[in-house]
Amino acid sequence: MRRMIWNFQRLILAAVCTALLVASPASAQDKVPDKVKVGVFPISSSLPYFVALDLGYFKELNIEPETSTLMGGPPNVAALMTNQIEVSAVLVTLEGLNADAKKPGVAMYVAMHSQNVTYKMEQFVVRSGLADKVKTLADFKGLKLMSAPGPANVNTAKGILAKVGLKDGDYTIDQLDMGQHVNAMKAGTFDGGYTLEPSATIMHNLGVADTVEAGVIAKYILGSPDADAYAAGCAFSTEFINSRPDVAKRFAQGWGKAIDYIRANPEAARKYLAKNTMTPDNIVDTVPMLGYIMVKDMSEKQLGYLQTFADFGQQIGVVPEKIDVKQDLKSF
Repeated sequence: MRRMIWNFQRLILAAVCTALLVASPASAQDKVPDKVKVGVFPISSSLPYFVALDLGYFKELNIEPETSTLMGGPPNVAALMTNQIEVSAVLVTLEGLNADAKKPGVAMYVAMHSQNVTYKMEQFVVRSGLADKVKTLADFKGLKLMSAPGPANVNTAKGILAKVGLKDGDYTIDQLDMGQHVNAMKAGTFDGGYTLEPSATIMHNLGVADTVEAGVIAKYILGSPDADAYAAGCAFSTEFINSRPDVAKRFAQGWGKAIDYIRANPEAARKYLAKNTMTPDNIVDTVPMLGYIMVKDMSEKQLGYLQTFADFGQQIGVVPEKIDVKQDLKSF
């Protein structure tokens, strides 16, 4: 009798253990995901975010991003400062450095995006009707120009034009929301301007504007058309990093995995611009890619390019003081 009871107890114990083993994976799967508030500037520079989101990289890491569309640097900086977002994807570098100079740690960059003559992002365009007259940047003299929004973009455009001999008064320039750039060229509201991708590619395909020169930060500010101009990147707030270090680390891992995917599958990666940015389906295959890199993988030479660009930001008054860029970078 005792043996029967003992055997029965053993069977019960075995059944309970089996049930626990079966239930454990389900419990892990049912774990509530960590929500992260993300501000997104919907341009091609934000591609790693869209790839990580759409391919489930964040989900695999038990992260659920909550996306807010923020057009340009100033809205992203303001949202970071007031804790409305924890991550900016992406943040204009000079805007972030300016914010960090005023309030240290507001924007800590975990990834950077290189742009130059190969990795095209920023460029000067001219309305098609003036393409025969405007062959170089110096030919913008006397014209009415638009610029991507934010002090960093406007003053960078002015700084570049100064490099070719144009000073204030030789032209006019007004910042304009990126969503209006294509229509402004269509309507002839401006003669040309400083724009970003994918707007430039859309203009080309519509036949409303031509590129005068791309990769202008690398050429005129860093001294070589092939230099790495890190004009934007993914930034975390220090509060996010300090209060939820594990979540921040996992978010960075998801971003890094997206960068690896983009490098290995550039043509497939471009597809994720179509529904996430203002890029029409028919031109998504021609939008230029950027040199995406995690901060932890940047070489000393690349860090030097970033420092030179930051020094330029100080010279044009966007960054209030000379800073060491390494203090605003975070490696995971």
